Amino acid sequence: MEQSAWFEISALVAAAPYPVEVLPADPQRAGACLGALEITTRSWLGAVVVNSGGLVVDHGWLRVLGGGHDGLPDVAAEMVAGVGRPVVAFDVMGGQFAWLQAEPGARPTVHYFGPEDLAWQDLELGYGEWLEAMLAGAVTGFYEGLRWPGWEAEVAGVALDQGISALPPPWTTQGKDLSMVSRKPIRLAELVSVHQEFARQLGSL
Repeated sequence: MEQSAWFEISALVAAAPYPVEVLPADPQRAGACLGALEITTRSWLGAVVVNSGGLVVDHGWLRVLGGGHDGLPDVAAEMVAGVGRPVVAFDVMGGQFAWLQAEPGARPTVHYFGPEDLAWQDLELGYGEWLEAMLAGAVTGFYEGLRWPGWEAEVAGVALDQGISALPPPWTTQGKDLSMVSRKPIRLAELVSVHQEFARQLGSL
């Protein structure tokens, strides 16, 4: 019963239309993460935490957090400041996915903070629904406006603890076409911090 969620996830990984790498789990670290989140392995999030260090999706574009791996934090280590809900994934452009309640009493849903608009948006999907969609092919359409010719090889060469910084950034008019900007790998934590600082300055956070 406790492995049922991971069985479904594994089937989606195997059938995904793009590469998905399951990073090995550290049982001790994963167990501590699961306890901190106060969830069980019957949930999709719990199954990902216990059975993987994380999922590296579509040449490394999307990094779904699990029990933690070299270069990738575990879910419990990444909490949205002031909200107390976990960040469940990062993308290579410094975007974040967090699992949180839009309002008290509502079911938690996955929200996305992206570099193109620097604001949180409610995707109105539970964690399982969101992960199923991302593993089934939704990454392609979701990121259509943030990709450039040859991105696959460039992204595949970026380390798990790095993201791609673009200048001008994607939230500016000049930065909308990612094929025309200057791009370089920087630490992912730094990239996320830069996006959040700009969001604060613009009043969108």
